[in-house]
Amino acid sequence: MLAETLKQPTPQFAPVGHRQSILVVDDDEALADVLSRRLSQQGFATKTAESGAEGLALARSGHPDLILLDLRLPDTDGFAICEELADSAETCNIPIIILSGMEQPDIIRRSRLAGCHYFVRKPYDPNALLVLIRQAIEEANGWNTDGDI
Repeated sequence: MLAETLKQPTPQFAPVGHRQSILVVDDDEALADVLSRRLSQQGFATKTAESGAEGLALARSGHPDLILLDLRLPDTDGFAICEELADSAETCNIPIIILSGMEQPDIIRRSRLAGCHYFVRKPYDPNALLVLIRQAIEEANGWNTDGDI
């Protein structure tokens, strides 16, 4: 009797020359600008949106690799935006990290139910956020950007 060998999946790597893109949706212009600059210094292409409607439009037209989303926006709350992105066939594969200073007891559960991948409380550790960003992009794309097998 011959033993069957299971084919191991081949690890995927980020395409050479692909600059991963991040959309920052936050009505705090100063915070969004600082975050965008820090991410650019780490090699990411960034865009910012100050409202939910602008964030949805940029997500649909630009198909970023990841979205950083605040919950308090001038035109809607981030939960509604997160749900809309997660429910849409054209944006459902984009990982979403919610960044919020809200202190509600069920905030993390509500964020997960809305479709986010990670919840990060403001103020946050920029190094920890960077690790989560890279991990979420790798998971969403099946890439191994470390070169590890």
